[in-house]
Amino acid sequence: MTEIRSSEIVSACAAQEPAEPYRLGTEEVLAGLRVEADSGLSPSEVRSRLERCGRNELRAAEPVPTWQKILTQFTDVLVVLLLVAAAASAGLWLYEREASLPYEAIAILAIVLLNAAMSFVQEARADRAVAALRQMSAAQARVVRGGKHQTVPATDLVPGDIIRLEEGDTIPADGRLIQTSLLQTTEAILTGESLPVFKDVTPVTAAADLGSRSNMVFCGTTVTCGRGLAVVTATGARTEIGHIAGILRDTPEESTPLQAELDRVGKRLGLVVAGIAVVLITTIVVVEDVRGVHALLGVLILGVALAVAAVPEGLPAIVTAALSLGVQRMAKRKAIVRHLAAVETLGSADVIASDKTGTLTRNEMTVRVVVTASGRVDVGGSGYVPIGQFSQAGGQLGEAHRSEVQQALLAGLLANNAVLQERNGHWTVQGDPTEGALIAAARKTGLEAGAVARRFVRIAEIPFSSERRLMSTIQSDAERDAELFVATKGAPDVVLARCSQEFVEGQCRALTRERRSAIAAANEALAGEGLRSLGVAFRSLRRNGVTGATLDGCVEQDLVFLGLTGMTDPPRPETGEAVARAGAAGIRLIMITGDHPGTASAIAAELGFAAGARTVTGAQLVSSSMVARGISTQVQPQGVPMAWSISPKIATCRSQKSPGTRKAMIWRLPFDRSL
Repeated sequence: MTEIRSSEIVSACAAQEPAEPYRLGTEEVLAGLRVEADSGLSPSEVRSRLERCGRNELRAAEPVPTWQKILTQFTDVLVVLLLVAAAASAGLWLYEREASLPYEAIAILAIVLLNAAMSFVQEARADRAVAALRQMSAAQARVVRGGKHQTVPATDLVPGDIIRLEEGDTIPADGRLIQTSLLQTTEAILTGESLPVFKDVTPVTAAADLGSRSNMVFCGTTVTCGRGLAVVTATGARTEIGHIAGILRDTPEESTPLQAELDRVGKRLGLVVAGIAVVLITTIVVVEDVRGVHALLGVLILGVALAVAAVPEGLPAIVTAALSLGVQRMAKRKAIVRHLAAVETLGSADVIASDKTGTLTRNEMTVRVVVTASGRVDVGGSGYVPIGQFSQAGGQLGEAHRSEVQQALLAGLLANNAVLQERNGHWTVQGDPTEGALIAAARKTGLEAGAVARRFVRIAEIPFSSERRLMSTIQSDAERDAELFVATKGAPDVVLARCSQEFVEGQCRALTRERRSAIAAANEALAGEGLRSLGVAFRSLRRNGVTGATLDGCVEQDLVFLGLTGMTDPPRPETGEAVARAGAAGIRLIMITGDHPGTASAIAAELGFAAGARTVTGAQLVSSSMVARGISTQVQPQGVPMAWSISPKIATCRSQKSPGTRKAMIWRLPFDRSL
């Protein structure tokens, strides 16, 4: 393995290649950054590093002066042709003086100025909207500096700062974790995965992509659970999100189809007009035997007048007005378009490649199915809104079956650390999205958080770990003073292995081998539907002699199996209609996701993709057979987004996921065209 020097971290802000702190121990990272975890950086050292490394913000493009923005409106070929026509018309007026004012020249100039003003005003509005969004995103960071806990603007962070992370925080910079306590983060903006990632401080010895760097936190991601302490290793443009922004910023701008067509028309029109004027003047001079300066000047004026008349003065204004109306319609749909010509580009698309999580779906986990001893129950509703009906294929839910479902969701509600909140009619979850989905499902059965909290009081918790794959909480039960209630949730196979009984119609019965096989088959069926499953169980304990200090993993034995919950990230309500309309318009649709291919297929079917939609994994994408059929893949260095070019003349899709992340792509072919 290549030797990694700690000194590389210190010079990370100036080095071309970023350091790899995830491969170092915490002491090596702190030593390399010359900082103590307890005291942090001194104020003077912070100022020095801030001067050397710059502010913790993405480098914005140099502001364009207003005068330059105005002049840009007059650079189109057609507009230049109009200006030439206006100048020629003004020259004719000066020579002939047949009117009190050069009305034609004034009219042409008025059209040109109106066209420029409309474009300038619209782009200025978009710039102000973007600036307002940037101002709203200003964040704070909790740091340790000079031995004191402080809250500072996130833009003032420097490499070596010690930052404190708690549940609900947006991480302000890339950092190496040095302390964790049940820490989980969501990294969907980098990896596209909606499920939280468990974090620890253990070094990752081998080279790893972003999704595998379990001891790192990244700028822009969110803490969903737990807390931690991290040392900042990269700020600003040197963060992972900064690398993505740099790639997007460095992508050369290309003319839209409309801009290219208008330029082509303008150039051809200019040549045609000039040619007509030359031919006409030459013909008249030769045929009429024009002699004398005065007569020759009259012929020139006639040719220029004809050329001016051939220029379509209204075309730029009509195009600008049409595009402005399009921008306004987009604004009503909460889409900011900075340049007018970009609106027309949307109408030229024939391939749409979209990420699944958060774009086609809501990025909100929802319980769709509960399987208990009495059978399967489908759960209605979407997202975290606690409204939905329970139904089963055979008809109405019986009371015994409803009791089983409620008991299973009660266990999921108790073995839970998330909080479901409503703000202005919008339901959100603070904490793990999976736990939030369990809370919402429990509320749908009538289990109110207040009533449950009054009856059950948590006295201990056995936290989740990647090794155990389950968590349990122990509650005192106000209705049964002599007993404690243990609620457990986790991977179905792990939970089932710890169960000796099953909850059936209000009673506990022995869990037979046949029932274990049936439960395992039900779990496989949920996975085949693209659902993420969890097992839930419970156990009653005698209170005598049991305290929080003596509770350990032994309480997670001889459990009573309650059931399985199947959940997924539901599609947005408008996705189905959008997919149908795009397909009807002849647009080829591609869904990009990190899910297992089977899960991706199931979700694609739910989103409305055709039954014959094909699934292609990342490995298949780079195979020679796919390249031969028109797909080329450019593999970037570790940690840099992968760029997929799909028939390069049609579209380019840039994925913000690292090359090492498993991919599945779904597309439908609405018309017969080879890949």
